[in-house]
Amino acid sequence: MNLDKVVCNCMSITNGDIKDAVDSGASTLEEVQEATGAGTACGVCCDDIQHLIDQFVAERDK
Repeated sequence: MNLDKVVCNCMSITNGDIKDAVDSGASTLEEVQEATGAGTACGVCCDDIQHLIDQFVAERDK
């Protein structure tokens, strides 16, 4: 996965920013939004963010 890929264009948040938030303890969309601002403008990326959260939480909790 390209961690430099932008997932939230409105806030310029990358896959790596989402991973960092999850690695720091965020495990819900709301927690990631609070930590990064991702998905808080237009919201079109929220499904993509949730998919990333699910993936990163699964990796973190292995």
